[in-house]
Amino acid sequence: MTFVAALLQEPLLLLFVILFLGSWFGQLSIKGLRLGTAGVLLVAMVFGHFGYEVSQVVQSFGLSLFIVAVGLQAGPRFFRMMRTNGLVFGIIALLVVFVSVVTTIIVSKVFNLSPALSVGLMTGALTSTPGLAAALQATNDPLASVGYGIAYPFGVLAVVLFVQLLPRLSKIDLVQDLNEANNPVRNNESPEVMTIEVTNSQINKKTLSELKFPKVSSVVISRVIRNQRTIIALNDTVLLIGDKLVTVGKKTDLEKFCQHVGKKVDVDLNNADNIKLRKVIVASDEMIGKSFRELRLRRDYGITVTRVERNGIELNQSPRMRLERGDVLTIVSSEDRLDNVEKLFTRRKLTVTNVHIFSLSIILILGILVGMVPFYLPGLGTITLGVAGGPLFVALIIGHFGKLGPIQARYYEPANAVIRDLGLVLFLAGAGTTAGQGLVEVIQTEGLRLVLGGTVITLTPIILGYFIARSLFKLSVIHSLGALCGGMTSTPGLGAVNQLIDSNDPAIAYAAAYPFALIFVAIASQLIIFFL
Repeated sequence: MTFVAALLQEPLLLLFVILFLGSWFGQLSIKGLRLGTAGVLLVAMVFGHFGYEVSQVVQSFGLSLFIVAVGLQAGPRFFRMMRTNGLVFGIIALLVVFVSVVTTIIVSKVFNLSPALSVGLMTGALTSTPGLAAALQATNDPLASVGYGIAYPFGVLAVVLFVQLLPRLSKIDLVQDLNEANNPVRNNESPEVMTIEVTNSQINKKTLSELKFPKVSSVVISRVIRNQRTIIALNDTVLLIGDKLVTVGKKTDLEKFCQHVGKKVDVDLNNADNIKLRKVIVASDEMIGKSFRELRLRRDYGITVTRVERNGIELNQSPRMRLERGDVLTIVSSEDRLDNVEKLFTRRKLTVTNVHIFSLSIILILGILVGMVPFYLPGLGTITLGVAGGPLFVALIIGHFGKLGPIQARYYEPANAVIRDLGLVLFLAGAGTTAGQGLVEVIQTEGLRLVLGGTVITLTPIILGYFIARSLFKLSVIHSLGALCGGMTSTPGLGAVNQLIDSNDPAIAYAAAYPFALIFVAIASQLIIFFL
């Protein structure tokens, strides 16, 4: 043991041993639940208890990398959601964080907990590592990491259990509820489906490309139903009187098109002609930035794109629309053609990273400088954004624009994930060893109060957040649970919601709420100190 202890005095060896053991521990699964990167924090706390410590420089470096990666990833979605109905999910996230803050203040007073422990419990209950980073910056006290480490496992478990148990206990038909409840994902501009029977004799025996109807860019003809046959709608498809056109577009545009072509009819869209609908995610580098007109999908591939989903919002496709990474396309055609086109949109080149070190360095420099600027809050005092808030603020803005002068910020997701994960484990290793030095003493003196306090701080925002989403905003159970998982920054919770229903609505609600929660927790972790 003396030999091992001597080896661990080497800083780099100590760091990688903590990362190795922490990663292994985080991968252990108990009934599908894993600690993930939080395993690094817990292992680091054990090493810290025995007197080992990772350099503060390593911790700050990791924190900066992690925060910048989070900001660059959240930037585009955050600002876009503020201009759409998706803002409802952001408001829910804000209310969840606000409830957590109020609960934390009450728990801190009732159980007589220190400010650092209290804010650490809050960030652990919300499973928010950026929040922990902000808490450590604001309190300059490693006890925040102790509170985080104690509350985090229960924070993960509580959300997953709530998501799984609530639908069973309430016995609600989730599909029916989703169709009937308020749906912020859809709006007046969202595409709808209308089946129109051709009665205009001027259209008889003309191809789709020869149609001379008012130029309504949102209307897309996806299929033609003739007698009992369903035909893929292509440019050279000939229309006959009595054909039924399955069209997608804005309601007002569809009504105008219907007046020009014929009359609206109700038709069973199930068919035996191998015509399928499929959702495809745009991931190929070759497709990014291209318009539908340039791709000529109908002419060259025999498929029709009926709608586009971007950042959780459904859009009507138009020939001039340019694709962005992560767009979800609804396409219609035969199964073999769908397979070919799916490969076209999802294939990736071998190059999976485009990290621009020059740009990353500028973002970090600007972020750290902004974090050093003092802000005066009337009645509260002066605060700084610190190494956590400054880089997050700068990365959000630059991530929104993607490119500012020489600064390039649109990295491929694998590249961004490497920056994020590497920064996170370096930060947790440093924070854990610092916190571990007082871990046993804190648990011995504050153990029961910490457990009770963490339980209350976790359960209160979960219950009230769901109640707010259902009662105040009249959302469906699925959207409420998805937004709740986003507000609690709980990815395992989202995984549990996805198992409840075959729909991407939970992910949409989660993706809309998550960036708001991420930022609000980081801000709240600094401001709450003034009230504890």
